[in-house]
Amino acid sequence: MKELYQKYKGLLFKLAYQLTGSVTDAEDVVHDVFLKIADVPPEKLSEPKAYLCKMVTNRCRDLHKSARRKREQYYGEWLPEPLHSMNDDAMDAVIRDDLLSYAMLVLLERLSPTERVVFVLREALGFDYPEIAGLVEKSEVNCRKLFSRANAKMGITSEQLVHSEAATPELVHGFLNALKQGNLDQILSILDQEVVLVADGGGKVPAVVEPLSTREPVAQFLLGPFRQASTSDGVHTEVIRMNGQPAFIVRSGEGIQTVGIIHVEKNQIRNIYIVRNPDKLKHAGK
Repeated sequence: MKELYQKYKGLLFKLAYQLTGSVTDAEDVVHDVFLKIADVPPEKLSEPKAYLCKMVTNRCRDLHKSARRKREQYYGEWLPEPLHSMNDDAMDAVIRDDLLSYAMLVLLERLSPTERVVFVLREALGFDYPEIAGLVEKSEVNCRKLFSRANAKMGITSEQLVHSEAATPELVHGFLNALKQGNLDQILSILDQEVVLVADGGGKVPAVVEPLSTREPVAQFLLGPFRQASTSDGVHTEVIRMNGQPAFIVRSGEGIQTVGIIHVEKNQIRNIYIVRNPDKLKHAGK
């Protein structure tokens, strides 16, 4: 059992996190699976990777039903929980090329549970269609159709890279400095004309309820809080890695107040995801 845990815990966590969008739920799913595996007859574990992944996907599907109801009642926009690169036992070796970008996790919310499973297994984790077919109990042809349908729902063409362009640390630093200095021209030059900002406060802290779009409204919205933070004692921003890409956090004496993850296209900021719900920041600073 210990050997199976050491070998597959990273894979199972990555699968569960990308299916749920929650670090906490992913940890719980992996924990539950390894508790249940102790009662599985050895003959059923001839292919442990497939068996464990199927247990994880089934558990995540169960969670998805209740999660959908909760998100329908959620105050404002719902965003996935940011994942910091940690060194503890649960997170070892998580940030890899097989973790989808944060922007992609947001798009995954458009998919049905089965479409999401097929997409994550294929695009993030590199499973072959025969493997996927066995896990979701559908034909290979059906799985290919589900993958194609998922791409269409997310607006991804075959020419586009799924792992979206990551912002460089220099771009993030430059953007934060422009905000702190109130340099509107520089801010606008970094933002894409059709930039979209989405914030998640969960009704627990102040956050814009509806997405903001286009350069000027987004720039004006961000200018006030960042200039205020730059002059407030005990409040500072820093650039870190979240979900395997450069991001920023705002800290105060009470801890992390905000995590911002930036999606870039053609070296301009196309999406800004602001997570302020304190329930989603518990793992952000570990």
